[in-house]
Amino acid sequence: MKLVVLGLSLSSSWGNGHATTFRALLKAYAARGHDILFLERDVPWYASHRDHVDPDYCRLKFYADLDGLDAWREEIAGADAVIVGSYVPEGVAVARYVQQVAEGVTAFYDIDTPVTLAKLERGDFEYLSPEVIPGYDLYLSFTGGPTLERLERTYGSPAARAFYCSVDPALYAPTGTEKRWDLSYLGTYSDDRQPTLERLLIEPARALPHRRFVVAGPQYPDTIDWPANVERIDHLPPSEHADFYSASRFTLNVTRADMIAAGWSPSVRLFEAGACGTPIVSDRWEGIEDLFAPGREILLADDGAAVIAAIEGADAAAMGEAARARVLDAHTAAHRAAELELHLTEAAARQVPQSALAGAA
Repeated sequence: MKLVVLGLSLSSSWGNGHATTFRALLKAYAARGHDILFLERDVPWYASHRDHVDPDYCRLKFYADLDGLDAWREEIAGADAVIVGSYVPEGVAVARYVQQVAEGVTAFYDIDTPVTLAKLERGDFEYLSPEVIPGYDLYLSFTGGPTLERLERTYGSPAARAFYCSVDPALYAPTGTEKRWDLSYLGTYSDDRQPTLERLLIEPARALPHRRFVVAGPQYPDTIDWPANVERIDHLPPSEHADFYSASRFTLNVTRADMIAAGWSPSVRLFEAGACGTPIVSDRWEGIEDLFAPGREILLADDGAAVIAAIEGADAAAMGEAARARVLDAHTAAHRAAELELHLTEAAARQVPQSALAGAA
């Protein structure tokens, strides 16, 4: 299969979770024998923070603007499938272009489905608009559950399918590094995640001055009052993620408000931490129990007291091992690559051949 992907970024993991998600998925998809071209909008923010510029599993090319995208017209037209990702700059215009030019299956890969739908409800069409959704043959959704029916019934998607993030187990595994922190958190600053971070990490840190905590990720404002026992790492490249998780007795998962409301929206960090055998403390949302068994494979915490009890309690190595087993059994990039192949193949089978349309006319 010839696949063209237009995504937010493959070259830079700075301030986004898209790059590592695409890297794991496309590496596994290429291993199944497929040819892949990734087209990335060349923007200054990512250009100055690139950490993956020469992948051996796909061709990575850059385009400057919509006019520059036309240089790849033949590739897009001739591909068996073309996938456009969420948050692609000028995504609505890119969608129209792809839907007009592509002769194969067209798909939208939404790594931010609840955020996308909230934006659509506000009339914010930054990278997707209601009128282009029916034009995609397939809607690959970060979110499962009732959201899939909503995408089909309300927005007219011909086929909405749950397509969760995944992890490359060759890159995310226990490293044996010495434990440095009792509780860690890896994530870019977000207004709606910050109250949960305050409740489930900063407050426990204040209550446990003898314990060690760390928050890694960019864009945190200078106004945050970090306790002395909370270490800050402004940016942690993917190459250091496995050591980061392996050095953590527990790691925290914090979910954005829109994703909590939708449910069934696992962050890629859940699978990455799980693959490293690190016990996970998470906020609570509907559907998480379908992914990890609470109390055995993950700890769900509603308040700081639950976090403190975990940190001060017995060793949770068994929980980390159980989480790793679950991830390796169902959430690796190889699993997702097989799912993607199936979804695209089924979408192609649903397409009406142009010759049939001509005959009907």
